[in-house]
Amino acid sequence: MSSVSKVTAHESKRGTPRAGSSTAPDTDTQGDGQRSEGISIGVILGFPAEIAEELQRWRASFGDPMAGVIPAHITLVTTTMTQDWDATRNHVREVASKQEPFNVTIAGTGSFRPVSPVVFLNVEDGFGDCVSLHQQLQTGPLERELPFAYHPHVTVAHDVAPESLDEAETALKDYRATFPVASMGLYEHDDNGIWQLREELDFGTERDSDRGEDGAAAAR
Repeated sequence: MSSVSKVTAHESKRGTPRAGSSTAPDTDTQGDGQRSEGISIGVILGFPAEIAEELQRWRASFGDPMAGVIPAHITLVTTTMTQDWDATRNHVREVASKQEPFNVTIAGTGSFRPVSPVVFLNVEDGFGDCVSLHQQLQTGPLERELPFAYHPHVTVAHDVAPESLDEAETALKDYRATFPVASMGLYEHDDNGIWQLREELDFGTERDSDRGEDGAAAAR
């Protein structure tokens, strides 16, 4: 592994934060937008491709088997069950429409040990924006009690040997990257255990498709 890169990303290109297909089947959706067995969703901030790929290489170097499955990201809503897909999607869209793009800086390492075997990169710039988005998102159809207080972070090693966690914490202690975020991804955990991207929602904009759906409904 090469020396730690200090990257400042200015372009809007983002990595592809998905572990499976970009679409998910709707065959189990009832006509009222509800799913009888519930649906498990998550909301994340994706990273520019070059930063996401670099952090995945680092994560793999620490022996984390999830490195090739879970791209680097910041979680806004962790796995949450909902019974109403339409209400959930509209709720997440509304939060996105009110959020302005912002910059994120990830820098230095921290750990949730001994509570959890996780080493992560700290979120500096953008920390407050992530907390605000989380608080807005985890309401309405996504409201629930969380076992731990929300703490924005970027996981770089999870559930590996203690010496590998130590290595991750030391190797990336001087890592720093800054990049813009202008959207968030709404994911579904499907029946195969794969996170599927359902929608990438741009910040501060009303979706043209929303207006199109309304018009189509009126025409029908």
